[in-house]
Amino acid sequence: MSTHLPPEALDAWAAALRERLGLDADDLPIAAILDLAADVARGVARPAAPFSAFAAGLAAGRAGGGPEEVRNALDAVTDLAAGWNED
Repeated sequence: MSTHLPPEALDAWAAALRERLGLDADDLPIAAILDLAADVARGVARPAAPFSAFAAGLAAGRAGGGPEEVRNALDAVTDLAAGWNED
């Protein structure tokens, strides 16, 4: 079942993910991740959003995995989506 909720309603799910994956609160910026997904869905294609978020996380991890690396990776993907034109 899919439910549309505001980012703050995802707090319990985010807390469970952080606990299971050993993440700190700053490691999982929910609003920024959702913004990335929305920007990619609008600027590229809806199916590109999930794997773009995964790619940003992978890149952040490879760059050191701290909050700054997470933000930088999210920004890089958002910037790419903003200027995307496959022609």
